[in-house]
Amino acid sequence: MASLGEPFTVGDLMLPNRIVMAPMTRMQSPGGVPGPDVAEYYARRAANQVGLIITEGTYVNRAAAGAYEDVPHFYGERALAGWAHVARRVHQSGGKIIPQLWHTGVVRTLAEPPAEGPSGLGLDGAPTGKVMTQRDIDDTVAAFADAAAAAERLGFDGVELHGAHGYLIDDFLWSGTNRRTDRYGGAPASRARFGSEIVRAIRAVVSPGFPVFFRLSQWKVGRYEARTAESPDELAQLLTPLADAGVDAFHASTRRYWQPEFDGSGLNLAGWVRKLSGKATVTVGSVGLNQQYGEGDFTQGFTTKAGVTGIEELVARLERDEFDLVAVGRTLLANPDWAAKALRGEPAPTAPYDPAVLKTLA
Repeated sequence: MASLGEPFTVGDLMLPNRIVMAPMTRMQSPGGVPGPDVAEYYARRAANQVGLIITEGTYVNRAAAGAYEDVPHFYGERALAGWAHVARRVHQSGGKIIPQLWHTGVVRTLAEPPAEGPSGLGLDGAPTGKVMTQRDIDDTVAAFADAAAAAERLGFDGVELHGAHGYLIDDFLWSGTNRRTDRYGGAPASRARFGSEIVRAIRAVVSPGFPVFFRLSQWKVGRYEARTAESPDELAQLLTPLADAGVDAFHASTRRYWQPEFDGSGLNLAGWVRKLSGKATVTVGSVGLNQQYGEGDFTQGFTTKAGVTGIEELVARLERDEFDLVAVGRTLLANPDWAAKALRGEPAPTAPYDPAVLKTLA
């Protein structure tokens, strides 16, 4: 497992190893304020040698950004004070941490204000919420930039933009939810304009070496067959504007890291993104689990399918430079010490993942 323990650098961020804690929504921050329990939850993983922690999604300062209760905000005095404590505790425990910045777009469970998206269409194609105006777009871009500037000010090591799973940035990327006829719709490069504007706005307010990660996916919440890019060429057209705007690393979200993304190649999504963009990539999807994830209700916990996945193939792909970093999600919920064991060559988790851990901050 030596390759997992190799250091890696993104911008000015120097990581001690290749293991990343994936962002996982926890809904454990009443009123949007992360408490000391959130800080200790992340610090435990940092103390157990997770190289980089990406926090759960945090809402930017936009009224329609949130879809779920008790998800932390990344704005407001109390919430930012809570996040400053989280960053301190992770650093005291020897770790690195970046917040994931989030607007849920058309995926909204709360009644007011209505959902907002590029074309007023939900993930199922039905009318949903409001069509964003240019003023809405500009204000949202500014909200992301404000949150990124706050992250650097509070001592975080970078930021990640949530551009996956059918949330707002992905709503613009995907033709299924983006039917606009202005400069934000149509060709892949135009659909990437909104995300690119956010990246450029962030780059304008943070230090040159402050890394910006961008999470993307093909699948959407409840739409596992969806594909943002039908071919490598379309994927390249989406990635190029984002990379040119200043993305340092792409976080390619799949449910099973070993599955090929396009016909004719064994590369997974992270492998294709690295090949096409030339940027660092993070892979994720059932790493270290003894279950495979099937379809399920996100808010109730995913259903599972039997099958041992292990990490031997993962390590082999890492050694072939298919991707650069490995994100681990539910395995780290059940086993805070998983990274330390994996780096010692003991990859088998001490406890299988149980959806019940989603209700705790163990």
